[in-house]
Amino acid sequence: MEAGPLDRMWDQGRVSARSRVKRWESKRWQIGQCALAAGVAWLLAHDLLGHATPFFAPVAAVVALGTSYGQRLRRVAEITVGVAVGVFLADLLVAWLGSGWWQISLIVALAMSAALLVDGSALLVTQAAVQSIVVATLLPDPGAAFTRWTDAVIGGAVALVAATAVPAAPLRRPREQAAVVMHKIATLLRAAGAVMDDGEVERALDLLADARSTDYLIRELQDAANEGLSVVASSPFRVRHRDDLRKMSELVDPLDRALRSTRVLVRQTAVAAYHRRPIPKSYSVLALELADAADLAAAELGADRMAVAARAPLLIIGEATGRVERTDVLAAEAVLAQLRSVVVDLLMVTGLDQAQSTDALPPPPR
Repeated sequence: MEAGPLDRMWDQGRVSARSRVKRWESKRWQIGQCALAAGVAWLLAHDLLGHATPFFAPVAAVVALGTSYGQRLRRVAEITVGVAVGVFLADLLVAWLGSGWWQISLIVALAMSAALLVDGSALLVTQAAVQSIVVATLLPDPGAAFTRWTDAVIGGAVALVAATAVPAAPLRRPREQAAVVMHKIATLLRAAGAVMDDGEVERALDLLADARSTDYLIRELQDAANEGLSVVASSPFRVRHRDDLRKMSELVDPLDRALRSTRVLVRQTAVAAYHRRPIPKSYSVLALELADAADLAAAELGADRMAVAARAPLLIIGEATGRVERTDVLAAEAVLAQLRSVVVDLLMVTGLDQAQSTDALPPPPR
């Protein structure tokens, strides 16, 4: 029985809620880090230095840290300089010209121009403009210029210290996500092998739709690899993981190619099923064996190891592609050719380069 609109809306709502919770869980460390840094920055400026309202200290700390690990040290410097430029220019011009619509326009223009001359970074320029507006409208106290600058420095210093404390989770996430990608490849290969065997059109079309919705997996893998590299770049306590993460980031491209090749295989399989073109049983067996090898590679990646253990079974499968029977059915020949492409791409995931992976396969059967 076909699901009604309410059922579909309910399912979509549950998926949306899960994705939102998952997004929060992936950022909860950064949220806690920003919250703690804001409190510490206020404590230092207010209780230690006696500043009555150290507005810029927690602001600088939170903006500098952000919710990503990338370029944190650079952000700290840009925020500090941006606040300094905006605060001092705004204080100077408000004392001289007063506060009003045209004064704010002039202050923002001069602050952004000065920031561009200092560095040109978009973040620095934006911060200079924003802080000049805050000073000119909310905190027009020329005598507090040095206090506000000190608050910004305190916030930046707290952010710098906080940036060096990072959890191990971002270092594990690239391999975990790589294992997810490899498991998906295995699932698609296993389902394609089943379609090759029974020729079920509806199953083939559902599988094709599933395969076409996998682009996000590679995006998440790339994001995870970038985040891991950013962590080791911002924390001296994680530098020893740099080589491992660099090796992991080098797997993004071969995993992307392997997933794309698997999608093409699924499409070729769906075309053959739709047009009722028979595919030899041996091709289905190859797809199922490839799925097993992909599962092995996924298990190795999930265990924080390179997928070298999957190379031997992949080489055996590659040899088998040169001995299987041939057919006059063009759709079936396309499936066999794509199976060989998947083998090459998966061999690259195990550490072989393009030439080694291609040379490992025998000439196609005649």
